[in-house]
Amino acid sequence: MPSKDLPRDVGGFIRDLRRNAQISLRQLAEQAGVSNPYLSQVERGLRKPSAEVLQQLANALRVSTPVMYLRAGLLEEKEGHGVLTAIAADSELTIAQKQSLSQIYETFRRENARHAEAEAETAKQAEAASEAAAEAARAADAAAAAAGRAAGGPTKAPTGWPDDTEATPTPAAEPAKPVVKKTAKKAVKKAAPRAAEEEN
Repeated sequence: MPSKDLPRDVGGFIRDLRRNAQISLRQLAEQAGVSNPYLSQVERGLRKPSAEVLQQLANALRVSTPVMYLRAGLLEEKEGHGVLTAIAADSELTIAQKQSLSQIYETFRRENARHAEAEAETAKQAEAASEAAAEAARAADAAAAAAGRAAGGPTKAPTGWPDDTEATPTPAAEPAKPVVKKTAKKAVKKAAPRAAEEEN
């Protein structure tokens, strides 16, 4: 009786792949590095192969390792594995067609992953270059300010600090002197002698 630990019938799946590839049980066992009796028990559902054995069998049968893991129940149907499960479960596809579709699908996924990594690396380099340019600009400003101070020239006060014009008080304007017309002065001079004669 097949083991309950093999809900996806990985043993039958391995047997179908082996027969489709026209490989004997002994040949597959040698290529996968397992014993002939052990592989026979796996195909009949009496033994549960480990992940390492499944990988070796997948390489020997030229099928993707994730497909083998899915059939063995070692992977959840997520992150693209549902596609592989659908391919493996499609009864209208031959074993060879399933292998080809699975390999093409995984090739596309690997290429997309490489492109995503390359784009992330490019964005990281651009950000680093932008930070380096900003740091260089700050260093140039600091060098210019230091050169201005060394030459005794005016330097701009930092933002929020009062300038020299603000610190020096503006002197108050002197009051305007009254303007006396010349005719008024002459009248005063003429009136002064007359007033002296009358007193005498």
